[in-house]
Amino acid sequence: MAAGRDPTPPQVRRAGRRGDNSSMADYPIWVCWGIVVAVWIAGAVLGARSARPRGRGDFDSGAAWRIGGIVAAGVIYALTRRELRHVIDHARWLELAGFVVLVASTAFTIWARVTLGRLWSASPTALQAGHELQTDGPYSVTRHPIYTGLVGMVVGSVLLNGLGSALAFLPVAAIAVAIRIPFEERLMARTFPDEYPRYRERVPLFVPGAKLLGRHGPRGLR
Repeated sequence: MAAGRDPTPPQVRRAGRRGDNSSMADYPIWVCWGIVVAVWIAGAVLGARSARPRGRGDFDSGAAWRIGGIVAAGVIYALTRRELRHVIDHARWLELAGFVVLVASTAFTIWARVTLGRLWSASPTALQAGHELQTDGPYSVTRHPIYTGLVGMVVGSVLLNGLGSALAFLPVAAIAVAIRIPFEERLMARTFPDEYPRYRERVPLFVPGAKLLGRHGPRGLR
C-alpha cells in the first residue's frame, strides 16, 4: 500500500461526505423553522386575549376539505418518500440556492406574520373581530404572503437538504396551500366586497411578480 493513501473505498468516502453535508444542512433548516414556530407561538399567546372570531362561513365544507387534504398529503408522502431517497444531489450551487431561498423565505414569512399581528386567524373561514384588509408591506407583494413564505421555506429546505426524500414535502405543501387559499379568497371577497376586487386586480395571488409577467399569464397565479 502506498504511504499516505486513504484505504477507505471511494463509495464509503462519498457516503461520508453526503452525511457531513446533510448534517451541516440541518442547522439552518432547524434554526429557520424554529424561529418561525417561535414567532407563531408568541403571536398566538399575545393575540389570544383579544381573539374573537368574526365572519365564519363554509365551516363544515372547509373542515372536510382540510381533513381530506391532510389525509391525501399523508398518503402522497408515504408513497413517495421511499423512492425519492435515491434522488440525491448535494451540489454546492444547489445547496447555496436552497440556503438563500430558505433564509429569504423565512424573513418574508415572519414579516407577513408580524404585519398581520393580532388579525391572524388559524382558520381560513374566520376573521378576527375588527379585521382590516391588509394591502401594505408583504401584502403588496402577494395576497397570501404567509403561504408564499412557508412554501418558499419548504423549497429552500428541500434544496439545502440535497433533494432526496425531502422532495415528498413539496406536494404536501402544495396541497395544503391549494386547499386553504380558495376559502380565504371567498371570505375576503364577502367581507370586503368593494376593496378586495381592486386589491385582487393589483396584487398577485401567490407568486411574487406574477402581475409583471403580463395579463395573459396563468390566471391561477394572478
